[in-house]
Amino acid sequence: MPDRTIRAVLVDIEGTTTPIAFVHDVLFPFARQRLPDLLRTRVDDPDIAAELAAIHERVPGGDPLAVLLHWMETDAKHTPLKTLQGIIWRQGYAEGALKGRLYPDVAPALRRWRMAGCRVFVYSSGSIEAQRLLFAHAEEGDLSELFDGYFDTGIGPKRAADSYRTIAAETGLPAGAILFLSDVAAELDAANEAGLATCQLVRSLDGTIASDRHRTAGDFMEVERKEELLF
Repeated sequence: MPDRTIRAVLVDIEGTTTPIAFVHDVLFPFARQRLPDLLRTRVDDPDIAAELAAIHERVPGGDPLAVLLHWMETDAKHTPLKTLQGIIWRQGYAEGALKGRLYPDVAPALRRWRMAGCRVFVYSSGSIEAQRLLFAHAEEGDLSELFDGYFDTGIGPKRAADSYRTIAAETGLPAGAILFLSDVAAELDAANEAGLATCQLVRSLDGTIASDRHRTAGDFMEVERKEELLF
């Protein structure tokens, strides 16, 4: 094994581990379909009530369902929406109506990285619960044991350097020992500003536009082939 410069990998989900189409064509419609019933039948549930209060604080006088549907339509990254989506998806995964979809190169690579002693974390705009559910109920089986931790926008915006500084501090690793994988150049810019190593996933299926500011890879196997990114 070469000397390890990278001791942990931080992965985005949408467009990185998971096709964008799965999120937009499967998960979002599933949540949209079930959201009215959730708000109607579980309004007194403390978890639901807390998110409804957060919506009213953010949009005083707004109809919660209309606000949530608007946020979904515009792909807003607001925590109440992400939390409620996570609750709906939890039920869908438990029923077997949903299965987490990954690119075929992802699960084998994650297993190799863990066997090489590399730690793996997730940072996504989806809630931590939604992240756990996707990997625990993946089409390849339960992959949750491959991850050392999960981060969502509760820790900060994905395009803010301070978010990545906080993540590095929580892992206990120097920022330079963490490799962040994402398809979004602006997120990689923020991570790079915080001192993390970066690589952009340019998935042909998702039509990602490559940035000239970061290393690029078409899949996780190509990440491994970049000499500077060996673990």
